[in-house]
Amino acid sequence: MESHPELRFDNGGQTPERLKRQISRLMGMTGAQMRRIANEAFEAVGARKDHFVVLAALAEFGPASQAQLSDRTRVYRSDLVAVLNELADGRWIERAPDPDDKRRNVITMTDSGARRLDEFDRILAGVNDRIMAPLSPDEREQLFALLGRINAHLAAG
Repeated sequence: MESHPELRFDNGGQTPERLKRQISRLMGMTGAQMRRIANEAFEAVGARKDHFVVLAALAEFGPASQAQLSDRTRVYRSDLVAVLNELADGRWIERAPDPDDKRRNVITMTDSGARRLDEFDRILAGVNDRIMAPLSPDEREQLFALLGRINAHLAAG
């Protein structure tokens, strides 16, 4: 496993005490490490995180327009086109004219896309296990609950 010491939150006596008390710094550096691990796992199978989020949205909500997918996944509309092109090239999605509005396309996940999403689920389960290895199952649930509360609080303004 490659080491990334620049992302370590606490380097003992090398880290000023004021920095050790900053939750935003801890979460930012931890988030950067988690993104790196997840990105490496996706890259190993020729994928990106956005492939997962688009397929997950299609699996849960069904066929959608590009605008709906952008809203559901929070992938910028300008970036979504490239993601959809990559997914279409892999035959994981299909685009078809919307019968109600021929100016837009409806995106549908294929059977191959459903299998790809299952692969992503297995990959991300491994990523989650790696990230949360030092935590017990109860601690993992507690972490999700606490972070969810903080996120909801901050999102509320």
